[in-house]
Amino acid sequence: MPFTIAIIGRPNVGKSTLFNRLVGQKLALVDDMPGVTRDRREGEAKLHDLHFTIIDTAGLDEGPKGSLTARMQEQTETAIALADALFFVIDARIGLTPADRAFADFARRADKPVLLLANKSEGKHGELGAMESYALGLGDPIPISAEHGEGMGELYDAVSKLVPPADDEEEREETDEERAARPIRVAIVGRPNAGKSTLINHLLGEERLLTSPEAGTTRDSIAVEIEHKGRGFRIYDTAGLRRRSRIEEKLEKLSVADALRAVRFAEVVVLMMDAQNRFEEQDLRIADLIEREGRALVLAVNKWDLMDGKPGQISTLRRDADHWLPQVSGVPIVAVSGLMGEGIDRLMQAIVEAYGIWNRRVPTAALNRWFEGAIADNPPPAVSGRRLKLNYITQTKARPPSFVLFCSRADAIPQSYLRYLVNSMRETFELPGTPVRITLREKANPFAHKRKRPN
Repeated sequence: MPFTIAIIGRPNVGKSTLFNRLVGQKLALVDDMPGVTRDRREGEAKLHDLHFTIIDTAGLDEGPKGSLTARMQEQTETAIALADALFFVIDARIGLTPADRAFADFARRADKPVLLLANKSEGKHGELGAMESYALGLGDPIPISAEHGEGMGELYDAVSKLVPPADDEEEREETDEERAARPIRVAIVGRPNAGKSTLINHLLGEERLLTSPEAGTTRDSIAVEIEHKGRGFRIYDTAGLRRRSRIEEKLEKLSVADALRAVRFAEVVVLMMDAQNRFEEQDLRIADLIEREGRALVLAVNKWDLMDGKPGQISTLRRDADHWLPQVSGVPIVAVSGLMGEGIDRLMQAIVEAYGIWNRRVPTAALNRWFEGAIADNPPPAVSGRRLKLNYITQTKARPPSFVLFCSRADAIPQSYLRYLVNSMRETFELPGTPVRITLREKANPFAHKRKRPN
């Protein structure tokens, strides 16, 4: 198990900024408004030659039992229990507050090594606040600026006493077996309050992610590792995606950008819809975005336990999906209940199958036979009285299946004919739901370099 450090402190002291600094990416949302972070978020940190797991947490705060604030506090307490050491962060510009003193006692009771970090220490005001922090009794403060990267050398010296340096190993190429053993990256997306976090909590068997009837509870894209029937998955819970015209607050814009980033880095994307309000305009927009990004798509119709159970409803779902999403014809669709745990096995199987199709390569001989037959059954149309000539097609890559079609006049081939080829390919090679890319390329004319003879 890697050495784990949890970042704790009251809200808005710069915990997420420090987290982003250590992982080398802007994974956690950062804003001046307190309380942006709600769930705990893990990342792989690197500090020179030190490698460890870092956990960003919600700001330590008090709230009535059962409230969202209280459950955020429980997430932080869980992170502390999982950690081997703690970064206790204060805002050096503001100085010590009663909340800092109260939560310093909380950190001491954890009975784990605690490093006191005086963040925002740049300038004279920061120096004074760092001096004040001696009163917490947590040892010498380490003045840092997470935003500007100051004090990282001093932080390294302190952390190196806790974390063993990484072994120097030469980088080697990943084998096919290791690649197959890697977890499938899955992003769960959808409109606000579709039940994304509830579904993931059921998969984990614990309330790892905060849920609430209030839309917009999830802000960061939180990644969790699960194993289902011997197969590993890395699942990203994301913020709900509303229409752009309805997004007004800066924080929601950041959350949406984080969700879209999760889609781009995922391999399979599960679009969750409410069973009672499915295939709304925003659902279709999200599905179209996923197809344009080239990700494998699975539709999950959640809250199925609230439906009346009339026969034929699953068949209706299939017809609706093919009607509203012709660009991903045959996309797998699963009825689930994240709250009751219904349909979970079918959903996970659909994810594995969609991942396999997304990685599929078509044998060249079979591709050529299909191509000749498709052209014979439906020849390309004539444009300006001239017949279009399609020479041959080849697959250039998978993830998603992508092909190059060599032809005589690429700009003259209508989109309707390309859709015919894609749909025929889906049916012939069993590529339901996954994006299929066909790029047109004009074949070079071998006689173009020869000049015409003078009369």
